[in-house]
Amino acid sequence: MRRPAVKNVRPPALNVGAKVALAVATAALCVAGAIGVLVHRTIAADQLATARSGLDRELLSVLDDHAHGRRSQARLDPPDLPGPVARAVRDDVRVTYLQETGKEPVLWAATRISGRKVLAISRSYAREEQALATLDRTLFATGAAVTVLVSLAGLLLGVRMGRRATAAARTAERIADGDLDARVRPHGGDEIARLAASVDTMADALGARLEAERRVTADIAHELRTPVAGMSAAVGVLPPGRASELVTGSVQKLRGLVEDVLEVARLDSQAAAVETEEREVSAMTRRAVAGLDGVEVTVVADAVVATDPRRVERILANLAANALRHGAPPVEVEVDGPLVRVRDHGPGFPADLLAVLHTSGPQRFRTGSRTGGTGLGLTIATGQARLLGARLTFRNRPEGGAETALRLPTD
Repeated sequence: MRRPAVKNVRPPALNVGAKVALAVATAALCVAGAIGVLVHRTIAADQLATARSGLDRELLSVLDDHAHGRRSQARLDPPDLPGPVARAVRDDVRVTYLQETGKEPVLWAATRISGRKVLAISRSYAREEQALATLDRTLFATGAAVTVLVSLAGLLLGVRMGRRATAAARTAERIADGDLDARVRPHGGDEIARLAASVDTMADALGARLEAERRVTADIAHELRTPVAGMSAAVGVLPPGRASELVTGSVQKLRGLVEDVLEVARLDSQAAAVETEEREVSAMTRRAVAGLDGVEVTVVADAVVATDPRRVERILANLAANALRHGAPPVEVEVDGPLVRVRDHGPGFPADLLAVLHTSGPQRFRTGSRTGGTGLGLTIATGQARLLGARLTFRNRPEGGAETALRLPTD
């Protein structure tokens, strides 16, 4: 029988707040435990020393009573005398010994008198043990209460630190998604505040750099528009021929590139306006690819959405043209309600480009071609989709070819 595969599931990682709270609670528990053990040992040693000293004085008193023939509580050679005491008194010394092997602890004091006889007294040590147990319970309760209080304080501190770190992370994510106005606005002077300030500084520098890039892009496009228009007019008077066709094609390509750059500049400056209408997705798709050869449209399910049809058609036209240019025909466009998929039969997106598409989106003048090239089709499509509130996704199909999916908003 084939055994089912075992899937390793990693436990969720603790956040900063939980780690700080756990560290503070562990430290508080260790400190409370160490203090409790130290106090227990100190009190136990002091308590035993006091009891031994008192019983030794009592032994001296009963020795005097025994010497003068007075009655006392002392016993001669008691049969239950512990072995360590019996061995120790052979050296003519007074011995105190705590016996803990019976039902209750017993404290002994003994000494050797005339001959081999041993005079010994004993008393219960249970009262001291009970007092020590009461002290242990008090120490435990106090340590537990202090640990809980310190843990709560650590939890509050950790939650506060976690929230600040999370706020900085979320702001960084918003900046990565294109919201260059997002700021953390840090408070304090600790490491998290420095991190938040660094995020704000990074956002300022990135915003300034992108703004400069947008300005240069727009200026170049506007400056090129006039000479390109003049070149378009000039090629109209050229005599027919192969050279004229080559120049006309190059000028048209240059003109389209300038228009694409201007469109990117308008999207970057957020100056583009959305004109919403209710349209069928299938109708917009067919109009978008009407002038492209090698594109097949399939309607699985249709839907009516409120959107800007001109921009939707621009997105789909760019995606289909990009698939024809860098993939292989036939290009299949499938309409499934508000979802439109554009597939080709080429080698697919390069791995490095697909990684960029999944993280930061298309890069300007970077196409899906495995040999590189220049183009703004994906950049314009992504900008238009963002403006419409739509979503673009990119992937390579398992059977081969690239696939781009446009999901239009339905609300």
